[in-house]
Amino acid sequence: MHSSNHIHLTKQHLGLGLPTSKCYTLSKVGARTFKITSSWNSGSGHCSVSDRALTQLRDRWMEFHGIKNWEGLLDPLDDDLRKEILRYGEFVEAAYHCFDFDMSSPTYATCLYPESSMLTNCGLDKSGYKVIKNMYATCATQMPRWTKRFPNLSSPRSSWIGYVAICEDEEEIARLGRRDVVIAYRGTGTSSEWLENLRATLTYLPDDMAPENYDQPMVQSGFLSLYTTNTQCNLSLQETIREEIGNILDKYNDEPLSITVTGHSLGAALATLTAYDITTKFSHAPIVTVVSFGGPRVGNRVSDAN
Repeated sequence: MHSSNHIHLTKQHLGLGLPTSKCYTLSKVGARTFKITSSWNSGSGHCSVSDRALTQLRDRWMEFHGIKNWEGLLDPLDDDLRKEILRYGEFVEAAYHCFDFDMSSPTYATCLYPESSMLTNCGLDKSGYKVIKNMYATCATQMPRWTKRFPNLSSPRSSWIGYVAICEDEEEIARLGRRDVVIAYRGTGTSSEWLENLRATLTYLPDDMAPENYDQPMVQSGFLSLYTTNTQCNLSLQETIREEIGNILDKYNDEPLSITVTGHSLGAALATLTAYDITTKFSHAPIVTVVSFGGPRVGNRVSDAN
């Protein structure tokens, strides 16, 4: 079984944070601010995905995805690695651009664009990737009754949270050295999600999600709830991920493949849970890497003895 690799950017502005070392443990839950707004700063500097780097990545992509624990790449930060981090940051930014934040809109908390034109509408039409699945997260908590008196606090239980995209451009696949799957999450966007963020008590990670050789890791209740809760109308985020990744692994089992999970804030926490889930559920999973931006701590730190 492949373990998931984790690049975590501590700054919210893309390109200003340095990636830390490989992460195999869950950290204690930290405090957060309650604010009903998008937590993403889209005014950050970035490099365009359409700006294809002259340096071929096909011979180095495994290093950039943590196969050698980013040895020799962090101090100073390797320029090509930085470009890759920024490239994945643009997929996160696209998740924000696609989300309808307008509470007065009849399509509030859904995706503004169809899958076929989503990346094009976000300026990523030359990325070589195609969106193949929309994803929804469901909150287990109910909004307090008093919030009904404040329309701006209204919030659906299930909201569009991100998408799965896969590289289908042959030229880009050759440049990357493999076919890459991106799972991208936005950050907190609804009142219900903020309530889940505030559920900071720890709960045990389910057995079918816990990585091997771990001693009962625990995660924040709200994050886990957003990942595993379903409704009669919507599959849970976990069910959607497992179904989609299973189909992808069956379809592309005869070629080099990578799975990159990326997100900001709440999306960074969900990215961590997603990576743990994929590497635990699928024993034949390829390299799974998390590129997270401004993410909170997800859970406790398990015994180093494991």
